[in-house]
Amino acid sequence: MDLFLNRLFDGLSNGSTYALIALALVMIFKATTLINFAQGEFAMVGAFIVLVLATEQGVPMWIAVLLGMIISGLAAAGIERTLIRPFDPSDHLPLVIITLGLFLAINAIAGIVWRFDPRRFPELFPSGNAVTIGSATLTWYTVGVVVTTFATASLLSLLLNKTKIGLAFRAVSSNLESSELVGVRVGPTLQFGWAIAAAVGTLGAAVFVANPVLQLEPTIMIRVLIFAVSAAALGGLDSLWGAIIGGIAIGMVQSIVVGYTPIPNEMALATAVVVLMLVLIFRPSGLLGTAQVERV
Repeated sequence: MDLFLNRLFDGLSNGSTYALIALALVMIFKATTLINFAQGEFAMVGAFIVLVLATEQGVPMWIAVLLGMIISGLAAAGIERTLIRPFDPSDHLPLVIITLGLFLAINAIAGIVWRFDPRRFPELFPSGNAVTIGSATLTWYTVGVVVTTFATASLLSLLLNKTKIGLAFRAVSSNLESSELVGVRVGPTLQFGWAIAAAVGTLGAAVFVANPVLQLEPTIMIRVLIFAVSAAALGGLDSLWGAIIGGIAIGMVQSIVVGYTPIPNEMALATAVVVLMLVLIFRPSGLLGTAQVERV
């Protein structure tokens, strides 16, 4: 039982982190029906900005996170304006190629600037254990990750449902052509989506690498992005709360299923890909996603 609880807590911690990154993917998909393959690299650069602010400039940790979110959001807004907006949003092939190019370029630039030497990331949450059951421990890090994830999803939900820019964003994500006809400024609205997604991604990366057993380096988010994409697809690519459910489910699969079966730990990534394939085959819209209706 103690082993099971430890794996359960690990799955909850990892899954909540995947859910945070999945929230960023959902924001982009809701705006463009496009998976941003550079989202993990945006998040990684944001985490490096947080690290620089906290360790080299002496900025308090959570203020550094907020500043990193703002900086990465502004950078993503600039990228949307210069590289994404000139293309037809209904033609996905050029946009996919651009996001793949951004993935490679940002990773290379981060390697040049910060090198590939792992760096210790400051702690975001108190150290130690919040709850101890036998030999199973629930750390404050896990508690902090879960609270941060649900708080972020709640704030995004309020933003989309209770504000004017949120209404415009939902209109564009529902029907881009009709939104233009009723006067919604589609370009700035999509730019807002890219900025919010980058900011949330930076928060997710900072929370992820704040794990005491991890260190920050330019390739750290590549693996996480695959888990996050699987989580977003499982929950529904246009559902914020679906991303939470999908992320926690993927975390549990990684921790419990892999832990209790002969599958080696090195195959944990493959299990996420298998889950993604099964979702695409049997329920393409995900658990809470909106099914696409085609009228002919």
